[in-house]
Parts: sequence; structure tokens; C-alpha cells
Amino acid sequence: MTTSPDRVGSREDLAAFVRSLRLHHAEEGMSWENADLSSFLDALAAWIDDADGWYGNTGRELPPGGDWAFFARALRAATMYE
Repeated sequence: MTTSPDRVGSREDLAAFVRSLRLHHAEEGMSWENADLSSFLDALAAWIDDADGWYGNTGRELPPGGDWAFFARALRAATMYE
């Protein structure tokens, strides 16, 4: 599948990770639980809401200093960026 999210350490890594998700979706998207955009965005929101649970279940701590606004801006920009 794609590179591990744990290997994302920079903006460039994040862009490459998103590209690898896109490629994986193009090749095997029908195997995804949330293959269409609406389902994907619903699942993304649900996971963000429960991220502290996922982090706790995996023995990690939710990063307190995440740049949530950067991620939100990136998602919004993707609705119109070419």
C-alpha cells in the first residue's frame, strides 16, 4: 500500500503520502472501506473526532502541537486548486 504515516516528517513527505494514497485508490480503490469521496470525508471526520482513542489504543500520545489549521487549509484548498 502506501508509505507508513509514521514516516511523514515534513510537508514534502505529506504531499508524497497523499499522492501515494491517490495512486493506491486508482489501482485498488474498490477495496477501500470508504472508496467514494463522501464516505472518505465522513470517515476522516470520524477518525479525527476519535483520534485520541486511536492514539491511546496504540500506546501513543495525541500530538498536542499539531497544526490543525494547516491540514484544514489544505483540505479546503484542494476543492479549488488545480
